[in-house]
Amino acid sequence: MKEKRKNKVLIYLGMLVVAIYLTAPIIWIVMMSFKSKIDVVSMPPKIFFTPTLDNYKALFGIGKVGLVTGSTFLRYFKNSLILSVGAVLLALFLGMPAAYAIARLRFKAKESLAFTFLSFRFVPEITIILPLYVLYQKLHLYNTFLGLILIYQLIAIPLMVWMMRSYFEEIPIAIEQAARTDGYSWAGSFFRLVLPLAAPGVAATLVLCFIFCWNNFIMGLMLGGVDTQPVTVGLLSFMGTSEIQWGLMAAATVVAMMPEILLVLAVQKYMIRGLTFGAVK
Repeated sequence: MKEKRKNKVLIYLGMLVVAIYLTAPIIWIVMMSFKSKIDVVSMPPKIFFTPTLDNYKALFGIGKVGLVTGSTFLRYFKNSLILSVGAVLLALFLGMPAAYAIARLRFKAKESLAFTFLSFRFVPEITIILPLYVLYQKLHLYNTFLGLILIYQLIAIPLMVWMMRSYFEEIPIAIEQAARTDGYSWAGSFFRLVLPLAAPGVAATLVLCFIFCWNNFIMGLMLGGVDTQPVTVGLLSFMGTSEIQWGLMAAATVVAMMPEILLVLAVQKYMIRGLTFGAVK
């Protein structure tokens, strides 16, 4: 019994060390967002300090930190919402039928087609961004929400197809065959039976697609202008030629993380079921 307790204590201590290691950067950014300008650059770094909301006030144009009297952060934040939600909805509309077809239908080159979708995630973005920049300039898609939403499909559709394919394959086809025998159409059996059963998987897939689209940097930087760039690019606005507003950048980072955190917490129950869907048959 003592040996078991000792092993359990060691396991928990190991998990605690790993948790601290993984969350330390986030904790440090949160602490930095509440520091004054002097506390941020103090050496050695201060762990104990008097917290202030000046960075958050200046971030939303209420107060002032250094030379900053306000920023366009809210515009960048709105752009990210438009791009991420639009990309996820388009991926849902295009990717779910493709995933269902690959999971249920039998046709030649089925696996090759599925691998083609997956291969979109293999290519480094930097290798295709310059040709895309030239193409977008000629097609007048540069600095447009439509252009960025379309290019975000290189992120969202592969995730949608491969994850939803596995969820659909875990649903017994006999359920659909029984529904068709009872008079349901293909669409009726899909929307009334298959889709509700795959709802946890859909929730998990949508959240992951949203997170990957929200965190993307290079596409918004190269293919978006000041009117459409996402919040990940907007964080660069706090880096000037004479100084870097570390406190404001930390506050903006904390605010930028909130949609992802709140979304995961809102659908946490479905996320857990969706990510483990099919693990045990």
